[in-house]
Amino acid sequence: MADNDKSLKFFKVVLSSIADGVFTVDSNRIITSFNPAAERITGIPSSKAVGKYCADVFHSDICEHCLLNKTLKTGVESIDHPVSIINSKGERIPISISTAILKDNNGKVLGAVETFRDLSTIEHLRKELSKKYSLEDIISKSPEIHKLFAILPDIAESESTVLIQGPSGSGKELFAHAIHNLSPRKNQRHVIINCGTLPHQLFESELFGYVKGAFTDAKQDKAGKLSKADGGTVFFDEIGDLPLSTQVKLLRLLQQREYEPVGSTAPIKTDIRIIAATNRDLKEMVAQGKFRDDLYFRFAVVKFTLPPLKERSEDIPYLVDHFIKKLNARKGKKIISVSPDVMSVLLKHDYPGNIRELENIIEYGFVVCHGSIIQVEHLPVELYDDNISSPIVNDAATEAISEKNHILSVLKKNAGNINKTSDELGIHRTTLWRKLKRFDIDPKSI
Repeated sequence: MADNDKSLKFFKVVLSSIADGVFTVDSNRIITSFNPAAERITGIPSSKAVGKYCADVFHSDICEHCLLNKTLKTGVESIDHPVSIINSKGERIPISISTAILKDNNGKVLGAVETFRDLSTIEHLRKELSKKYSLEDIISKSPEIHKLFAILPDIAESESTVLIQGPSGSGKELFAHAIHNLSPRKNQRHVIINCGTLPHQLFESELFGYVKGAFTDAKQDKAGKLSKADGGTVFFDEIGDLPLSTQVKLLRLLQQREYEPVGSTAPIKTDIRIIAATNRDLKEMVAQGKFRDDLYFRFAVVKFTLPPLKERSEDIPYLVDHFIKKLNARKGKKIISVSPDVMSVLLKHDYPGNIRELENIIEYGFVVCHGSIIQVEHLPVELYDDNISSPIVNDAATEAISEKNHILSVLKKNAGNINKTSDELGIHRTTLWRKLKRFDIDPKSI
């Protein structure tokens, strides 16, 4: 009896000294113990928590799909699952939780234990970093981009025409949106016209509209895209794709802010701000006679160039975090991050598709990842074959596949028994569960 008292006292000291919140429940999910860290995080004293249902104490966003209840019913542990709780002051507290079954020496289930870690400081730092390295929807730590951040409000306040240059996928449309949103025109329309997809033979009628009788099928007047933007901003994307025959039709619009619908002789005045973007070198196109010099100088009143992603690799961790939050909201998932191996791969990649390519990579990971961390095996297969820019991928992927196959082999040998498998592998049961989750292995299907 004395030994049991000593053990109990020892465990109480341990639970009192750790920073993570820990509480236990019986088989009915009634709290039986509540450590000091749990009191601090929730703001609820142990005396008011013990004896109550955990849902009455935590008010979590997953109480309807309780992980603790799932663990009690299935015996399956949860590891580092991100959730939010409401503390005693009514404040939202982000935490990560882990659950496990409690058994006596004879294997009888006594209840379950949940540990939870306060992520408030991490989330606060993340928000502060987000404020420091973001403007509107643009995320960047690059000194070159931050120079643009400094002058973008001034550019937005002016009525000057803006030309944004940069490779495809580098964020030109985001900068155009930011200029509009920071301008006095922010409450008016922001009309996007993609010059690369607009049929050249229909350019004038689509842009300026037409009047009844202007051509055979013109049965009635039709307003063009410009009419929707009056008072707002027009963004001409991929302006370098326009042939010379259509470029001249934009000159009058830029010079006098007026245009004539096809078939009309009466000019229409328009109050618009013009922003243009291109992935081509317009000055070189002017020298080659492929772009009108007078149109170029009308567009390039204010101009700047966005660097490719490979020249601003310091942005990649922030962009990854941004895309994860964006995709979590869109897809209803709760992925926390990417693994260190994945981040290493992403930092080494060349990104011919720039930011858009990075977003596609993360979205692919969301589709195939069933855990909370995107692993190397969740990356698109083309990254595995990129031996020049990402030589570590093949090694990491091969090692992951080898480990998965080894675990499957031992698991099958032991007929899905977790205890026997973890003993044979020489790892703790919790570690094995984590690896099973990572490799998307269901021991019940073995």
